[in-house]
Amino acid sequence: MILSKGKYFFTSESVTEGHPDKVADQISDAVLDALMAEDPNSRVACETLVTTGMAFIAGEVTSRGYADLPGIVRQTIKNIGYNSSEMGFDWQTCAVISSIDKQSPDIAQGVDRTKPEDQGAGDQGMMFGFACDDTPTLMPAPLYWAHQLSQGLTKLRKDKVIPYLRPDGKTQVSFEYQDGKPVRIHNVVVSTQHDDHIPQAQIVNDITQKLLIPTLPANIFDPKDCEIFINTTGRFVIGGPMGDAGLTGRKIIQDTYGGYGHHGGGAFSGKDASKVDRSAAYMARYIAKNVVASGLAPRCEVQIAYSIGVARPVSLLCSSLGSGQVSDEVLTKAVNEVFDLRPYFIIRDLDLKRPIFLKTSCYGHFGREEPEFTWEKTDKTKDLLTAAKA
Repeated sequence: MILSKGKYFFTSESVTEGHPDKVADQISDAVLDALMAEDPNSRVACETLVTTGMAFIAGEVTSRGYADLPGIVRQTIKNIGYNSSEMGFDWQTCAVISSIDKQSPDIAQGVDRTKPEDQGAGDQGMMFGFACDDTPTLMPAPLYWAHQLSQGLTKLRKDKVIPYLRPDGKTQVSFEYQDGKPVRIHNVVVSTQHDDHIPQAQIVNDITQKLLIPTLPANIFDPKDCEIFINTTGRFVIGGPMGDAGLTGRKIIQDTYGGYGHHGGGAFSGKDASKVDRSAAYMARYIAKNVVASGLAPRCEVQIAYSIGVARPVSLLCSSLGSGQVSDEVLTKAVNEVFDLRPYFIIRDLDLKRPIFLKTSCYGHFGREEPEFTWEKTDKTKDLLTAAKA
């Protein structure tokens, strides 16, 4: 995204783990993790559909591991908090349907190689990574704070601080920017599922006092100078899979950069790292974050493109979007020198044959400095600086 001078506004949204699309993402990644725990070389592509009283999983799996699929689905739904038929979705009584087949041998022959380092990309396509200096985690401010609010909303529910909350919810934050820098929150939107017969005024007061004010710093959020929209229909009792069908991969913008950077279109959840849709997007974030952390540019976007069955990318672009100390040509050359973008080396360097993916499925795959999130490290800054000066 090329940012303009002067004042403008930018908005991003986040959803809670009880949102139907996120329920689907979590189930898909829970299946992936279960198989990866038993066989790190598992090939998994698991899609999930959830709707009133039913969860349907489908996809392709090649693994030496065993997974109790119905048990995994039910446990994931239980952990989210759908535990009552009043919500139209109950982990104990919902139907669980499975249609899992083996991975196509046509795909496998393009990925598998005698030499592991020659492993081909699991699909064609382009993947993007992004970083900017809006926040300490080098994420765009609107998405970062939207995620903080959705995480806070879930914590208030699970800790029973606001006991009438139900699992489904969405948050949205609009920032005012001045010459490319976020200066204040212009408006906030929160929609949260709740028990029946809770007065709207109580919901508005509780969310404002227990979520917004404690979460959003005073230097960017002034409740008296910010438009606040909370449950603006006046009622949000029917939600989750009963309110809307949920599908894996339908929240790809909040999974990445909130619309601030480009997106190649590929979803993440339910896919093992041989699928470059996921692994190369993680690598692209790793690269972009190291570029910004090195001081070479305050904003960076990386595009990597692959052809199925081919190990090396067919193209690479590392761009500062006009903000860098060096040209995009120099940046791209430096990235090519420092990072090996063949799938085998991405998986090795980011340690992606571990059952870590359920944790990524909610509140963003990027900008969370968890120990498992190796793509958030900034350990290549010196190498990039050296390569950019060569």
